[in-house]
Amino acid sequence: MSTDPSGTPTSPIIPTQLGLDDKFQFRCHKGITCFNKCCENIDITLTPYDIARLKNRFGISSREFIDRFTVDFAMDGHGMPGLKLRTREGSTACVNLTPEGCGVYSDRPAACRYYALGMVSMRKKDSPVDEDSYFVVKEAHCLGHFEPQVQTIRDYRREQGVDLYDEINREWRRIILKKRSSGPTVGRPSERSFELFFLASYDVDGFREFVRSPGFDEVFDLDPAFKEELMHDEVKLLKFGFRLLRQVLFGEKTIALKPDAVEKRIERYRRRNAQAPADKAQALADAQDRLYESLDD
Repeated sequence: MSTDPSGTPTSPIIPTQLGLDDKFQFRCHKGITCFNKCCENIDITLTPYDIARLKNRFGISSREFIDRFTVDFAMDGHGMPGLKLRTREGSTACVNLTPEGCGVYSDRPAACRYYALGMVSMRKKDSPVDEDSYFVVKEAHCLGHFEPQVQTIRDYRREQGVDLYDEINREWRRIILKKRSSGPTVGRPSERSFELFFLASYDVDGFREFVRSPGFDEVFDLDPAFKEELMHDEVKLLKFGFRLLRQVLFGEKTIALKPDAVEKRIERYRRRNAQAPADKAQALADAQDRLYESLDD
């Protein structure tokens, strides 16, 4: 962040809200002298579709991508799990930066596609929908704002391909916005809810196996043809995951439950409780054996 002559930090954000048909001046290209500067100091929050595109580009599972290319952070005071793109070891530069530019350009995250714009979603009081607005980010190092190209926000989003990303991620963003705007009325989700949020948001391969599992079939009444589509279409699977999260977090029931789902879960709970004493006794005996063995070392 830059400072004014008095040393006071100044924000690069121009505080003017823009709509889709408003215009701004900006162009980034390889011939510009500041090329790659914005990639040398990143703080990029990843969306579900970002991760799906990038893990497919690298030909790895979503779990492997998460482990190799991301870092965890809390998105709110309750610890809602988020992921940021990893930087190079000992540096603030993007791990995908090369001397020629972005090494994953055609699959770059939404945040990279937006630059030098930002987008904010807000929900007015008593309004059932959220509204998007845009703003210009004007950092001191960026010379793209002096390039003689003027376009609307709408055209720039389409040119950068970020409109597709926004369409796929929209329900996910709404979940986060509703969680933040509801505050104490929603409260802190359970650890199980956090686990499901992480699975459905970021680990699309793991979520596919979750939906494929017999336990899922016991609870949810999905049309077999629709379920088969989910197994082969990651975008549909992501959007289904967002529906499931809204059902779990906010009680918005859009996925039908099987009539006997509750009874089956209660019966499983009873069986586990009946087995628990024997399991606990065995675990205690095993722990005691390990303790005695350590004393003989």
